[in-house]
Amino acid sequence: MFRRAFWFTAGAAAGVWATTKVNRQLKKLTPESLAAQAADKAVEAGHRLKDFALDVKAGMTQREDELNDALGLHQDPERPDNVTALPGPRRLRAIEYHQNTHRSNFSYNRNEDH
Repeated sequence: MFRRAFWFTAGAAAGVWATTKVNRQLKKLTPESLAAQAADKAVEAGHRLKDFALDVKAGMTQREDELNDALGLHQDPERPDNVTALPGPRRLRAIEYHQNTHRSNFSYNRNEDH
């Protein structure tokens, strides 16, 4: 008699456990739940992408500072935009070169394409 009662109780408990597991899985597969999971994953991916972008920006800034130090460039505090400026004569040569390179004697003739 006790054996039958034990197995009956064990079977009922297993049935309740299995029903509960199946219902949980079915709730996870509803459209609302799937949309919420997708939104959570998208937000998580956005945070990881933002962290990556910040790491890249920090690395770029560090490398730019290293290159500026190696080339002897410095920040000019008088400039409002803090653009890196070349020191003295080198800056003048760079400005002259920049002005000369934008003047081109090239003319384009559309008839040459045919």
